[in-house]
Amino acid sequence: MSNYEVVIPKLGESVIEATITRWLKNEGEMILEDEPLVEIATDKVDSEIVSPVTGTLTKKIFQEGAPVAVGAVFAMVEIAGDSAGTVNPAATIDVQETRQAVNETTAIPAGHVHEAASETVTDQPESGASSGTRFYSPLVRSIALQENISFTELDSLSGTGKDDRLTKQDLLEYLKHRKLGITPVVAEAAAIRSAAPVIAPQTVQQIIPGEDRIMEMDRIRQLIANHMVKSVQTSAHVTSFQEADMSKVVQWRDKNKDGFLKREKEKLTFTPVFLEAIAKSVRDFPMINVSVDGTKVVIRKNVNIGMAVALPNFNLIVPVIRNAHEKSLLGLVKSVNDLAERARLGKLVPDEISGGTISLTNLGSFGTLMGTPIINQPQTAIVAVGAIKKRVVVIETPEGDIMAIRPVMMMSVTYDHRVIDGALGGQFLNRLVYYLENFDTNQPI
Repeated sequence: MSNYEVVIPKLGESVIEATITRWLKNEGEMILEDEPLVEIATDKVDSEIVSPVTGTLTKKIFQEGAPVAVGAVFAMVEIAGDSAGTVNPAATIDVQETRQAVNETTAIPAGHVHEAASETVTDQPESGASSGTRFYSPLVRSIALQENISFTELDSLSGTGKDDRLTKQDLLEYLKHRKLGITPVVAEAAAIRSAAPVIAPQTVQQIIPGEDRIMEMDRIRQLIANHMVKSVQTSAHVTSFQEADMSKVVQWRDKNKDGFLKREKEKLTFTPVFLEAIAKSVRDFPMINVSVDGTKVVIRKNVNIGMAVALPNFNLIVPVIRNAHEKSLLGLVKSVNDLAERARLGKLVPDEISGGTISLTNLGSFGTLMGTPIINQPQTAIVAVGAIKKRVVVIETPEGDIMAIRPVMMMSVTYDHRVIDGALGGQFLNRLVYYLENFDTNQPI
């Protein structure tokens, strides 16, 4: 008999650890190859890890709620073999060394937004992560996440550790005072760390009537909340608006949707047309397709468009259509329908919700006319499309102006004013409108 070391596999771009949320097998139980062994959660998606071998689960190295590094051994499975020993061609990694290495790499330089936060409390206040201005241990971050404390609020607190480090005891003391309604003291060091003045957070005393109820945010909603707040704190948001005459797009869709549904057993929506227009416009104005790394601007070669999808539980997820500029309209239709369906079923994998360079949110699907969405960090632009409504518009012709009824849609692009000025944002939006208003109604699908 021999033991097989089961490791946390690569979970996607920028994902360096996962939290074990539920063991699906107990020690001593048989498990088949490709049978689910454990459920894990990352800051991007929840998923299962299957056993790579058939055997008996002999040891759970980590308990439920523990963070585990990518590549670390988390279970031992005993398999039949001719000789004793440990078998795993991919894992000879010492767990403690891996944890230390991961903790060292989670410190994020200024200018980046830290998207991930460990959900669970661990008793190991080793190295942790930085808000961009201050360093925090995994334990402190875990407590902060559970108590809905933002990095801005953490930055305002005095620390008793080395170099003004905020310790577990500092945070617990702050929480105790906050519950008593005592205003916390703003750390002098925090004021030095931040260019903007730091305002001490105030405890809001809420009266909860008997008929009201309190609902705890789920894990995904907490991650969304943190991500949105950090985005606003990171980017200088500016939004430009324009309306587009959607006559040609509507005419093309009306002509093709029934035949497409009958042939492909899939719906033909407007979203792929929007994605095609965005991809073309980005190729015309590549400085829209960038990210910020400190004082450097990273110009992205590929156009990877994130597509916001509303989930049945009222949360939001943004699957990414990679290399959208290389796809045909039919390819975009297939990608949109596949990703949207699997997003709602919770079957996306981490790689499918990472690596986006620009995003699209379709507010019109809920009847909204226009909106000012928040940039999905580390991207620098997001396009919003509103509902298509018939309106009376003025049309210029060689014979003079005429009044006509046209399907009109409001569009907006929200961009990061640190690197994108109004001129570039306006030109990009104009080009989007141009591609939609001059859509080829004769192209096949």
